Amino acid sequence: MEFTADLGKLLSVTFNDDKTVAYLQFTQKDENFSCTKDALYQFLHHHGIKYGIQDDIVERFAINPREYFFSKTPIAIGLDPEPGEDGKIRYSVPLEDVRYQPLETDDGKVDYKEITRLNNVRKGQLIAELVPPLPGRPGTAVTGESIPNKSGKEARFKIGKNVVLSPDQTAMYAAIDGLVTMTDKGKLNVFPVYEVNGDVDYSTGNIDFVGTVVIRGNVLTGFKVSAAGDIRVVGGVEGAELYSEGSIEITGGIIGYNKGLVKAGHSIKSSFIQDGNVVAGEDIIVSQSIMHSNIRAGRDVVCNGTKGLIVGGSIQAGERVIARVIGNPMSTTTSIEVGVLPELRNELMELRQKVKDIMANLEKSEKALSLLDQLASLGKLTPEKVEMRSKLNMTKKSNIQEMNELKERMLTIEKTLEETVRARVDVLKTIYGGSRIVIGRYTKYIKEPLSRMSFYFNDGDITMAAYV
Repeated sequence: MEFTADLGKLLSVTFNDDKTVAYLQFTQKDENFSCTKDALYQFLHHHGIKYGIQDDIVERFAINPREYFFSKTPIAIGLDPEPGEDGKIRYSVPLEDVRYQPLETDDGKVDYKEITRLNNVRKGQLIAELVPPLPGRPGTAVTGESIPNKSGKEARFKIGKNVVLSPDQTAMYAAIDGLVTMTDKGKLNVFPVYEVNGDVDYSTGNIDFVGTVVIRGNVLTGFKVSAAGDIRVVGGVEGAELYSEGSIEITGGIIGYNKGLVKAGHSIKSSFIQDGNVVAGEDIIVSQSIMHSNIRAGRDVVCNGTKGLIVGGSIQAGERVIARVIGNPMSTTTSIEVGVLPELRNELMELRQKVKDIMANLEKSEKALSLLDQLASLGKLTPEKVEMRSKLNMTKKSNIQEMNELKERMLTIEKTLEETVRARVDVLKTIYGGSRIVIGRYTKYIKEPLSRMSFYFNDGDITMAAYV
């Protein structure tokens, strides 16, 4: 009898799912069992094992098979595939992290006297290079077959203004002297800087600039400053309009008189905000106080300096609000809302209306088609009505496709609005009665003063816990 048949009566070979491990196991005990190394090698080869056989185990098995009566032994081990590493962009100039992290000194104080460092470059200077992906390595099954691996993805530049690529598209250079700024969606730009040595008033008029604007004075009520880069105001901002695709920094603070708007694609930093309207795509950082203002940040609102006061008005943040004091002893109504994305809520309402309109159109199309189908069954369909039926069918198909796409987008938005895991309000000192905490779709009214408290969503409600 063949050796494989003899061994096959007592031994079995099994594999894991991707065949990177083969196991040898006794199907029944036989105290008289014996086999040579060669016989075992041939048995394994007969079962298709061609790679990774553990020679030391084979030798030991041949010497003392009884040691393996009750175990499932890895007899061959293949090579796992090694995934590739994605390519990346290596920057040759420092890009400021717009998620502002204030410096905390050893004595626990927070230093907000941070000086913005501009990423100035000269024409022709290297800005960034593409680092190619690493291919990784395929694996090998114990049967000798190759196991494919996942290759790394290539990184791609996002081209902004005043930059050029090398002929092989792997390096980016400045096309002009200016400031490197990353704007919306990660685009790299080189912006020249426009400076105003004084106030923005009747002597300058409104400013609309493709780069970064530095104002060494105040922006007065009624004036407008627009910048494709950053805006830095060394003085203060009154009831003016400031629009930046990058970030805005205001040294002297904002007194808005409930007029105007300060809006940035990235972050806004100011010493204080009073009676202002302020909107940022990312963070709003205020060192002193936010009073009776409408504030909206895509990510965080931070007001935790020495004073760190938020009182009155409405504060909305996509993720987090952190303040030293919220409200006041007079129970001034102060609304703090986190886990909120107003743009998404508005889009959801618009999508619902569009779906409603399409449903109404579909109902009309169905009625018309039903009538035409009846005429067709009676053989009374004129050429004009045949064409009409064809157009209605195409419109119906188009409407159904559009409605499915709208519903898919609505589902995505609804899931996003339910994501309140990271949303929280942190109070470092005191929150007073009259304050209102809103997290996602849930509201908590504060009736009595509370000290050092965090608010977050947990298990279907807003939970309070001591701030750590």
